[in-house]
Amino acid sequence: MIEFKLLLLIICANGAPIIARRFFGRRFDLPIDGGQTTIRGNPWLGPSKTFRGVLAAVLTSSLVAYFLGFSWTFGVITGSLAMLGDLLASFIKRRLGLPSSSQAPGLDQIPESLIPLIYSSSVFELGWLSILLTVIGFWVSEILLSRLFFKLGLRRHPY
Repeated sequence: MIEFKLLLLIICANGAPIIARRFFGRRFDLPIDGGQTTIRGNPWLGPSKTFRGVLAAVLTSSLVAYFLGFSWTFGVITGSLAMLGDLLASFIKRRLGLPSSSQAPGLDQIPESLIPLIYSSSVFELGWLSILLTVIGFWVSEILLSRLFFKLGLRRHPY
């Protein structure tokens, strides 16, 4: 089932930055926004959005895509779009005044799954119901895996 493979690919893309942070610690921990702030003093994205995380997501998704029977380029695009969604969510959260790594249900899950799924729908002709169910599947998986990663010491917060 293509939706399950896409769900797995998006989960891996979004989990890769967490694993990379655990593996590398503070090494290569360069924030995408360079620590710059807006006129109001809010960070553009925050310190948890790093080039290392984006690179880990793109490399992981290209490898996972290959093993799932997709092309590695499909994996690169999907991982990049998942990170674009994650960065967009962080940008919105900073504009709302929410601190880095704060919880925002829906905003933390929807863009990073919906954006790559919209792209995937043009490749695999997914219908909106398939996209919706896969986004919901990602949302539930992300909540469960976040709690598991927290218990394993891979995440700083259980969300």
